[in-house]
Amino acid sequence: MKKIVVLSSLLIALLIISCKDEDKKDSTIAESSIDAARNFIRAALDGKFKEARMFMFTDSVNANYMDVAERSFERVDQPTKDGYRASSINIHEKKEMNDSTTILIYSNSFKNDHDTLKILRINSQWLVDFKYLYEHDRDTLMSKPISKDSLP
Repeated sequence: MKKIVVLSSLLIALLIISCKDEDKKDSTIAESSIDAARNFIRAALDGKFKEARMFMFTDSVNANYMDVAERSFERVDQPTKDGYRASSINIHEKKEMNDSTTILIYSNSFKNDHDTLKILRINSQWLVDFKYLYEHDRDTLMSKPISKDSLP
């Protein structure tokens, strides 16, 4: 009788543990470009830069830009931080360049400034190329007339 009680208790405990593990998805894996961007932006707005880095393509330029963003966030006053944390993400345009590159124009409801991110699929994982935010012209998604260079 004791063996049955111990065995059934062990079986129930294993069942509970396995159910909990199924509910826990790996939250650092983005299933799509939008998912990666949303997770990255939300973590940054919440001031969780370590978490945001998990959704970022890691290279020295991206790391430096993220360090700057983190220091800037630390310097702002508490009402501004609270405004970012309470804000929602607004997606204005999504352009899939190919099967592994997406450009996303977004803003947050607190500041409503349009920003642009590039999201890349690298080794079956979607990651944000943060430097694109700083190193592009917003109009690159739109057709621009070619102007003549004024240099001789």
